[in-house]
Amino acid sequence: MKKNYPKKNQKVFVGLSGGVDSAVSAALLKKDGYEVTGVFIKAWTPEGYPCTWKEDRRSAMRVAAVLDIPFITLDLEKEYKKEVVDYMITEYQEGRTPNPDVMCNKEIKFGHFLKFALNNGADFVATGHYCQKIFNSQFSIFNLKEGADKDKDQSYFLWTLTQDQIKRVLFPIGHLSKSEVRKLAKKFGLPQATRKDSQGLCFLGKIDMQEFLSKYIPPKRGNVLLENGKIIGHHNGALFFTIGQRHGFTVTKKTEEMGPMYVVSKNIENNTITVAPKETKTKKSLPLGSGHNYVNIKEINLNGKVPNKNLTCRIRYRQEKIGCKLEEDRVIFEKPQTGIAPGQSLVLYNGEICLGGGVIS
Repeated sequence: MKKNYPKKNQKVFVGLSGGVDSAVSAALLKKDGYEVTGVFIKAWTPEGYPCTWKEDRRSAMRVAAVLDIPFITLDLEKEYKKEVVDYMITEYQEGRTPNPDVMCNKEIKFGHFLKFALNNGADFVATGHYCQKIFNSQFSIFNLKEGADKDKDQSYFLWTLTQDQIKRVLFPIGHLSKSEVRKLAKKFGLPQATRKDSQGLCFLGKIDMQEFLSKYIPPKRGNVLLENGKIIGHHNGALFFTIGQRHGFTVTKKTEEMGPMYVVSKNIENNTITVAPKETKTKKSLPLGSGHNYVNIKEINLNGKVPNKNLTCRIRYRQEKIGCKLEEDRVIFEKPQTGIAPGQSLVLYNGEICLGGGVIS
């Protein structure tokens, strides 16, 4: 395998979020001779929450001014509300745990934004994702590779990208560490060099999920149970929780031996959640509920041949990779896994190569 470097002097639309990663991406592309245009994507903003998009847009405009590149604002508010927010709310209503960041990449950044860029003369779009794109000469396809900075790697959120999308995408900072990106921002004279990273959901930022969802899903008080069925507390609705969640419920009958409690299952019909400790004094690394030997996945997207050996996967972001096998729509784990949340993404890897994945069903 080798990296694929497209020809210079081609048009690239860079998604400028106002942050340091996309700013440095634009600077590097211009330095390499590309004809760069900065594009700020305006997303939907929920009522009652701080409006940050104007500040982010001003920050993105400063990047364009410093680099002396054209700047465009692309209004995708309606698309974001329909394809990311409404999807997220519906998934929670159905008792599943959605992954809005994956959907944002699929539908917004590499869906509508990519289509807009190509329709307006761009050869590529670029983003500040910590991911690498390489050309696999054995199969004549493009592959996604983990970012060099493992603490920032975002390949997990990009598993839905198809060959048609990957060949039109550039990840200028994928080979860099976050500290290197900060240094480059200072070198290029970008004001984002000292700007804090954004947190939380794609575009929406850091929001209290239960508070946000309660505007669309009526809270309903229910019981918090131990695995033996004993009631130890209460919550505001089983629909609001995901497997492995530690916060958001109240434990009223807690003992010193319990330690932090995590959601291991939920019963939507009875409106209950079951919790368990991760560790006890007698047994460390206590599994979060009973383990599963396999899961079924849907909406599968794969780039390249899936190997019979050395295949691994993640069932949540930043999780240590799990040895596994893929048999049609079933992923079989080498060791039983816990904390599996239907609706979340299962992403497949061969070494550092992200092969694709699917949605846990």
